[in-house]
Amino acid sequence: MTPQQLEAIINEVQQKFNAGDLAGAEAALRPHLSSGVGPIPLWRLLAKCIRPQGKIGEAKLIQEMLVDSFPGDLEARFDLSETLLLLGEFDRGWLEYRYRYSLKHTKIIDRKVQMPRWNGNPIPGKTLYIHDEQGYGDTFQFLRLVKHAKERSQATVILEVNHESFPLVERSLKGVYDQILPKGTIPPPFDMHCELMSLPFALHLQLSDLPGEIPYLLANPERVRKWAARLQSLPRPWVAICWAGRPTHFNDGNRSMKLDAWKPILETGASFISIQKGPATAQINELSPNCPVLNLDSEIMDFEDTAAILCLIDLLVSVDSSPIHLAGAIGCPTWVMLPYIPDWRWLINREDTPWYPKHKLYRQDRAGNWAGVIDRIKNDLLQLKAQFS
Repeated sequence: MTPQQLEAIINEVQQKFNAGDLAGAEAALRPHLSSGVGPIPLWRLLAKCIRPQGKIGEAKLIQEMLVDSFPGDLEARFDLSETLLLLGEFDRGWLEYRYRYSLKHTKIIDRKVQMPRWNGNPIPGKTLYIHDEQGYGDTFQFLRLVKHAKERSQATVILEVNHESFPLVERSLKGVYDQILPKGTIPPPFDMHCELMSLPFALHLQLSDLPGEIPYLLANPERVRKWAARLQSLPRPWVAICWAGRPTHFNDGNRSMKLDAWKPILETGASFISIQKGPATAQINELSPNCPVLNLDSEIMDFEDTAAILCLIDLLVSVDSSPIHLAGAIGCPTWVMLPYIPDWRWLINREDTPWYPKHKLYRQDRAGNWAGVIDRIKNDLLQLKAQFS
């Protein structure tokens, strides 16, 4: 195969991939790899095309081959990590996940800390700096491990979290950390550091270790009283909803929805309480009168408000976004709407999650089929509504 021929194949496949024709892209690649050998760029493209179609096992084999052949390809190592973690293969998964900052969309959050990264060993008498790194949901999910890091390291722990989560975390984890700082604050001297999402590797986290102690985040009692008074006139059940994640997330088009698609759910007669924030809240105004939704966008000031609401409601129904992790950390019953191939933390082929015991997962049965998810949630919600009649 000449370089020109290879370039033509890559261009053809990439065009199909960009157009969402994954099967067509795969079909264009297969003849050139049918013998089991072929140019590495085509193998990369094949893994990229088949993984979203649910061919996880074959994608894993290709990704392992790429990493074995080119161990310095950090992007390939990260791709492998997400597949391993999706399959629940935590040992190597966490190991390869260390390379997450090799991607274009993560380099901007990489922090060049000029001290050794903690490897999980005891360091009595030393200071360990544990710092926030990614989205709010990631923070809420992995804060559970700070206590274990404190116990394992036997160190003085300085914890850094984002400003938006700071009051909630400061209060909830008091006694777990020795000092807590909002992100951007210059920390005092420390001996070792660890990102929140590197704690699973340092602690050798296994599926059997989950979920750990829940709740590990606690709502502010004053806020709970405030929101109890605000919501008391609504008939039960109280169902909070969130239908869109952060628009700037690299995979947002695969996980977020339009609220008008929720019409079958919103017509079940429950009291729907929107905890959605951002531009997507404008979609509430487009709903018909038979789909009433209480819009709390202007009243929810911070995560302390969201946490208080989650303590009071009967159920949260949401796409894969930060509120489901806050709900899990609090212990709020949650139904999670997932794309066909979800983020790695939700594993595959199960309706529950080891991370959060009160969560139920509603997965697409084929790529893009939110209608099936909506229908199953509608039916289950009607049963829940009947319990309050």
